[in-house]
Amino acid sequence: MTRLAGKSALITGGSRGIGAAVARRLSAEGASVAINYLSRRADAEALAQELAGSGNGAIALQGDVSDPAASRDLVARTADAFGGLDILVSNAGVEYFGALESITPEDFQRVFGINVAGQLFAAQAAAAVLGAGGRIVLMSSVSAGMAVFEHSLYAASKAAISALVRNLAPELASRGIAINAIAPGGTRTDMAAENAKNYTHPALQDLHLPEATTTSLFCAQGRLAEPEEVAAAIAFLVSPDASYVNGSTLAVNGGVM
Repeated sequence: MTRLAGKSALITGGSRGIGAAVARRLSAEGASVAINYLSRRADAEALAQELAGSGNGAIALQGDVSDPAASRDLVARTADAFGGLDILVSNAGVEYFGALESITPEDFQRVFGINVAGQLFAAQAAAAVLGAGGRIVLMSSVSAGMAVFEHSLYAASKAAISALVRNLAPELASRGIAINAIAPGGTRTDMAAENAKNYTHPALQDLHLPEATTTSLFCAQGRLAEPEEVAAAIAFLVSPDASYVNGSTLAVNGGVM
């Protein structure tokens, strides 16, 4: 499949998990990809080397997306490397669990600084160079539309993303750019596994179920998503097949109940 032949993409948070799966999928569909990372340099460079070996362009770029200047620099370096930018997949983000009483101003600034401001300014930087036919995908979450115990701060940050894409869509459409969000459910990534070790819903503590099972109890399919399944949905949103999809948040959650 070469729906993205000749296109170039910047993927923030692309060194592992969903981001790495997106890089592999877009590359397989013909795109050149810039893999942004914050601290996992070895992973990002190994992935770039892997994908470059397939014949399409691939580079690893360090940058902290919580800094708007860094997002502008990432966009500029991607455009310089590939002769332009066609796609932004804003995947970088942080998880947070905590009771209301435990949330500090520092927690708020970190979660909203990366999950909301980081994505907004990445979109701003990309929109400045994208031409007609450009695509932006931001990362929301199933948490934005459901009640999860002690997950309010994170959920609010992801709900903001759905509001952003709805309101930016008409503005960017006048320039031929489409913007959408993806809202994954529980996904089998190393970050999800790390978070699961630190949090268990009190109502599930006495059930003695495996972590993967408790994470997917509220999903009709009864399992976690694989990163590749989320990547496939993102590949659709940035492809010509989604030419009339704009301002939407696409749920990839296995049928959350």
